[in-house]
Amino acid sequence: MYRNLFSRYSLHLRIKMKWLLLLTGVTVALCAIPKAPLQRDVLVEEHEDGGLLLSAISASTTLLTGHIGRRVASDDEEVIFDINTAYDEESGGYRISIHWDGPADRVFEDCFNFGSFQWYGGPEQKQQYWPIQNSYLQKYSIISKEEDNSAVSERYWLNSAGQYFYVQPEAPLFIDYHNVEDNHICFIAEVAAPYSSKRTHNSLKYDIWFFENAKVAHQHAVDTYLGKPTGLPDYRMIQYPVFSTWARYSRGIDRDSLWAFANEIKDTGFPNAQFEIDDLWEICYGSLTVDERKLPDFKGLIQEIKSLGFRVTIWVHPFINKNCEPWFSDALEKGYLVLNEEGNPESTWWNNNGSLPGYIDFTNPDAAEWYTSRIQDLIDTYDIDSLKFDAGESSWSPQIPVQNGDIDLHPGHVVESYVRAVAKFGPMIEIRAGMRTQDLPVFVRMVDKDTLWDFNNGLATLVTTLLQMNLNGYTLVLPDMIGGNGYNESPSKELLVRWLQANVFMPTLQYSFVPWDHDEEAVEICRKYTHLHAEYADEIVAAMEASIQKGTPVNPPIWWLDPTDQDALAVWDEFLLGERVLAAPVLQQGAVSRDVYLPRGSWRDGVTGELHQGPLWLRDYPAPLDTLPYFTLED
Repeated sequence: MYRNLFSRYSLHLRIKMKWLLLLTGVTVALCAIPKAPLQRDVLVEEHEDGGLLLSAISASTTLLTGHIGRRVASDDEEVIFDINTAYDEESGGYRISIHWDGPADRVFEDCFNFGSFQWYGGPEQKQQYWPIQNSYLQKYSIISKEEDNSAVSERYWLNSAGQYFYVQPEAPLFIDYHNVEDNHICFIAEVAAPYSSKRTHNSLKYDIWFFENAKVAHQHAVDTYLGKPTGLPDYRMIQYPVFSTWARYSRGIDRDSLWAFANEIKDTGFPNAQFEIDDLWEICYGSLTVDERKLPDFKGLIQEIKSLGFRVTIWVHPFINKNCEPWFSDALEKGYLVLNEEGNPESTWWNNNGSLPGYIDFTNPDAAEWYTSRIQDLIDTYDIDSLKFDAGESSWSPQIPVQNGDIDLHPGHVVESYVRAVAKFGPMIEIRAGMRTQDLPVFVRMVDKDTLWDFNNGLATLVTTLLQMNLNGYTLVLPDMIGGNGYNESPSKELLVRWLQANVFMPTLQYSFVPWDHDEEAVEICRKYTHLHAEYADEIVAAMEASIQKGTPVNPPIWWLDPTDQDALAVWDEFLLGERVLAAPVLQQGAVSRDVYLPRGSWRDGVTGELHQGPLWLRDYPAPLDTLPYFTLED
């Protein structure tokens, strides 16, 4: 490798020297490697608008262009610019590593042309467009946060040409699509909120890799940066649906409603993984103490629900409201709450209830132990089987938060510390936040979806969020509740059915709104597809086992089977289960047909039994309300 090819950005600009790596050792180094494939050359020269123009070239073809160092003054001698290139013989990949470093008040901004490629990755989003060059983000912090549903946020971007970017976690990173420069993705490092103002320097460090196609590139990213799950979640959760009280009852649960709902489910004959008791069961938020006024003899009720064939889980969170005494004062006095840089613990969340919450500081091992031991007491006291761990995004902590650990990794510490602390409660739990936690063997839930059809957090984003999470290495996905959360309205029969169909070949099902709230046809269609999901449970497990062993997505995009297929690379409304099943759900209101794209291979139609030879478009494939188009790949 060639480090410090340019030791100081300012020096080269000051002498008006053009930086042509092509003329020196880099080309020689690439060509000198035995059996190296077609070489990539890197050209760096002054940009007419300031900064540098970086070009990656292969056989006279420009693969990638970037305008880097856009906001670095040419005479700034305190800024260090480091670039090196290497060919990795084992993987067959070429790497460009770029590192800017300077005082904390400097801003680094590197922009790269989207070109005509399809792009994937980036943060979970409320409007989850796919591919992501169809999105628009303006100086958007890459942390786990509640804004735009960005609970899972990784610093990884991949394109259809087999190129990927990985930005190191030390950078106080913001991202921009199309705003700084049209048709560009920009990486911006700035010591500004939500990043700690106590940082002593600023740094933007990232790697760009080049491979033959997107599949090879992604596998390399998993092996090198992202990681893979280390175990399987609970099998019964994979096979059968979770039934939650949340969307149907919101906070209006009591003993009678819980018992009635459990009996409704049993009487319909639908199978179940568990019965999840959601918000509001505590006497106050953060007490972890059952409100016996609403829920007298709670342990007895749980035993009664279990007698109907359910396991019972309960909703918990990492907050303590200020009016929840003595627990808030106890936590504050012991130093168990996150404080901001002014020493204030007060924050906000969706259940303030006229109070102000504190966020438990999981970066403090004593605080984490205090929290998890209280959770264990709750489990033991009431014979609860498992838990739904909500929230966890760093933005819920008071801003700008102070955390233990390397200041250059703030504010992501508290996210990682929270989900790692609660993962010990076993394979039945669910979490919803993630940063550098792809290895955990638990379900990661999509953030709440709205009861809508479109890309505004509706049904369309169920599929695109699934793809986004898988390509960020979070392959054990728990989709949100069938029909959405009903914050705007309850789902129509059509939306409920189509949502279930879209969910069938995802890792698990989760009901709260139920089909018997509509009519018998809805019940029978939903029963059919609930059973179809169960029939494919072993196929789902096989895809999960492959993910554990090799890091492959459980639900890949359809281009996974042929990453050179330009049609497949652009498809957003289909997905695979493993590498054998293709689902093409109807996602448009009122539609009774859709176009289906089948990549290469022999595909058996799951509805008609016909055999189709891909690559092939099936135009106007019939899909009335009771039909989910799906196909299995023949050996």
